[in-house]
Amino acid sequence: MKLPSFQDGRVVVKVGDITQEAVDAVVNAANGSLLGGGGVDGAIHRAGGPAILEECKDIRSTRYPDGLPTGGAVLTTAGRMPARHVIHTVGPVYGSGGADKAEKLADCYRNSLALAAEAGLATVAFPAISTGIFGYPMDEAAAVSSRAIQDALRSNLSIREVRLVFFLPRDAEVFVSHQAFATGPQQTDGDSTP
Repeated sequence: MKLPSFQDGRVVVKVGDITQEAVDAVVNAANGSLLGGGGVDGAIHRAGGPAILEECKDIRSTRYPDGLPTGGAVLTTAGRMPARHVIHTVGPVYGSGGADKAEKLADCYRNSLALAAEAGLATVAFPAISTGIFGYPMDEAAAVSSRAIQDALRSNLSIREVRLVFFLPRDAEVFVSHQAFATGPQQTDGDSTP
């Protein structure tokens, strides 16, 4: 399957393993403890090794003793991964997210990209935040995340490429079908193979 790009090629949709992305930063769909977990969070900690956890522990003890708030974002090393950094962000839990869950999900994308720009990072890879164990429906998340990314790219011109990395082809297809970018998709030569 050919996957499109958006925003004049600044947003690329692909299927693969986010821990293998050679970018300035991969985004971790973390939990508030920053101490690892399941899904993408566990995969990133396993692939990156103990250096990530050590930096997360330091962030918890010095900046966020009660845990990283939903929608917040912090930067650490990427350890042994090909990426240079990890941006950890905490998405909302869909079933208990309250009326502001869409805004909190949007904050994950906006704050992660603002942090990347502040750190001088130009390429960022995102997973589908909150759509795993946190239960956010992929179709709703696609609309929220695409609008947030579009807004963030307008104010962070130094971000050259945002990769939206889906583990499963069907999740990429749902995203493409429900995205809400203002400009239409451009076809790329990418395919759905990991």
